[in-house]
Amino acid sequence: MPYNFTVSPDFTPNHLSGWFIFNTWLQRVLDEAIHLELFDNFFDQRQAIQADKVDLIFANPYDAAMLVRHKGFTPLTKPEGKEDEAIIAVNSTSGVECVEDLQPGVNVATTDDPDVHMMGLIMLEPADLDTQNIHLSIKDSFVLVAKDIIRGDCEVGIFLAEAYNDLSSIAKDQLRVLVKSEIQVIHHSLMVGPRLAHKRDSLIQVLTSMTEDSKGKGVLQNLGFSGWKVVNHEESEFMIDLIDTLMV
Repeated sequence: MPYNFTVSPDFTPNHLSGWFIFNTWLQRVLDEAIHLELFDNFFDQRQAIQADKVDLIFANPYDAAMLVRHKGFTPLTKPEGKEDEAIIAVNSTSGVECVEDLQPGVNVATTDDPDVHMMGLIMLEPADLDTQNIHLSIKDSFVLVAKDIIRGDCEVGIFLAEAYNDLSSIAKDQLRVLVKSEIQVIHHSLMVGPRLAHKRDSLIQVLTSMTEDSKGKGVLQNLGFSGWKVVNHEESEFMIDLIDTLMV
């Protein structure tokens, strides 16, 4: 029976094929059958996790506490130089020049991406805005968040910084960034579950050595990564505690 691998639903669409290429490469180097299943949203993915149907996951940092403390997952690696940051943006023609210009009742486009949503709401606090005095429009992707702002359906949007940077130049020309977070320690992680835990050392070895051969470099390029870096226990616990603190 194959092991099951999944990826946080907030990956950018232009890296979709990259995860299938990565999974094929991983099966070959580990000599294991691994099935990649991608979910459209965080709810469906969490249902699979709760049902113990996930053995390997490129996980959103918001879910790290649940995966580590309740499902027995162990962090392995993170992409080098890929910390998660959030961006608040408006239409390029908007008269809003800073977050403090936003008023209660503003329409905010966002996604169900939990850590980005959390960081975005924190960045709205200087305007005394929270979920009680804004109108949230939850979209299925950051591309749809951008479209809402460009069309004028929402005045402001919350983006994963990487997803914003991956928008087309035509879309970005019609948007303007108000603020970007600079937390620098929140990141996605590749995590292994109990059923595949015996492959932990092998996984770390093959992942951290991907830059040493042409095939590995090609796989990384398709993911938009420069390499993998080992995540130690202390770093993982610090990130989990930080997110718990920010949620309060």
